[in-house]
Amino acid sequence: MSDDTIRLVTLGRILRRRWRLLTLLALVGALAGHGVSLLVPPRYTTSVSVLLPGSWEERELLTQAEVATSSVVVDRVADALDWHGVDGIELRERITAEAAEGNIIRISGTADTPERAQRLSDLMAKEFVAFAARIVGGTTDPGAETRLEALRKAVEQAGRRITELADAADPGRTVESVQARTELEKLRTALRDAITKLDQTDPAAGKSGKATMVVMGPAARPTGEAPPTRAQLIAAGAVLFFLLTVVGHLAAARMSRRLRTEPEIAGALGTLLVGSVDVAGRRPVHRPEGRGPRAWFRRLLGVDVRWDIPAPRASGDESGRRIRYRRVCARLQDRLPVPGRLLVVVPDGDEIARRAAERLVAEAGDASGPGAPGGASLRLRLVGVTVAHPLLPDRDDESGVLVVVSPGSWTGAELAGVAEACADAGQEVLGLVVAGAVRARPGRRGTGPRRTAAPEPAVGEDVLGGVR
Repeated sequence: MSDDTIRLVTLGRILRRRWRLLTLLALVGALAGHGVSLLVPPRYTTSVSVLLPGSWEERELLTQAEVATSSVVVDRVADALDWHGVDGIELRERITAEAAEGNIIRISGTADTPERAQRLSDLMAKEFVAFAARIVGGTTDPGAETRLEALRKAVEQAGRRITELADAADPGRTVESVQARTELEKLRTALRDAITKLDQTDPAAGKSGKATMVVMGPAARPTGEAPPTRAQLIAAGAVLFFLLTVVGHLAAARMSRRLRTEPEIAGALGTLLVGSVDVAGRRPVHRPEGRGPRAWFRRLLGVDVRWDIPAPRASGDESGRRIRYRRVCARLQDRLPVPGRLLVVVPDGDEIARRAAERLVAEAGDASGPGAPGGASLRLRLVGVTVAHPLLPDRDDESGVLVVVSPGSWTGAELAGVAEACADAGQEVLGLVVAGAVRARPGRRGTGPRRTAAPEPAVGEDVLGGVR
């Protein structure tokens, strides 16, 4: 597992080198969101406000909001609506109530059409006000208020009848008439006291006027769908697939077992590091993946190019890079007990390592040509191996093997397989050269004689004394 910290430059490389794949998967996510929107029916939501006059504490408002969505109120609304297949349990999922500022309870209803949503919200507000009034009046009987109103009217009629009888009696001519008028006045006074007590116990005139709730107008008919809308589902699908792709790339890089340091690579091959060389970076090339439709599709999406390889770092001039190659050749000559030939093994698909190996072959030819100091002779033969099934030619007159790889390209198991293939062919791994990509600086004019580059050797071609 790689312990490298994920930085913004890593995300930038993913976006720059995988933008085709990210775009395709974002489109797939948008199509998935569109499919979900077709399965989920549209919803419309509207709300109505109920004003609670008087002084109310916050906990009392929260209690009223709970009452508005209670099963008693919702069941009565479901009975009044009589929608097919919609009962109180399902209707409760479509209703919300919240306490807003200014002693207001906002009731919201959701339905599949604007007309139904409007009717649901209005009916919920009506039933909530009626039920709250009965609670404050001390009874939850729907007919109690009607009976109290009928009793009040009966008492008023009795009072008017008493007045009529008192006026029709003989005005004080006899003792009996005076007593009758007195009894009638007492009875009228008792009826007036009863009417006063009825008014004081009226559910619609509760303590501090809290039961006199007011519905602040009918609910507005909704003009647009409630979230999530189809556009939101499409956008959410695109963003979700995009983020999952980026996270997948980061997780793959985090779990990558490719060796990135020179000691790790040398340890996997079981040899020593001879040196490291620089290769002027080019644009990433396609790895050989065949010529079928699958390979074409990978090239189209850009997934045949590694994204987790950092951009080439800045390098010195050409003369500095050539010095590195010459020093590697000098160390190889020192390692050889007698002048001989070495196999330069490069894994197939490692373009940076191949270019470095070709440069080593050219430099070894120049160092072994006519006029070389001490008559040194270093002959290199370039051989490519497939990492999946590495196979080297049998030993002929070679003195050993030189492996050239680039960091971050191969795992320890793959490099160990190359070392086993060398041992199976009777070849000893004498050293390792690590090739890194760099950005070449433009050369200065007049800094020295210009060197003509040698032609690139073919795979498996020998270079003997600079003559091919």
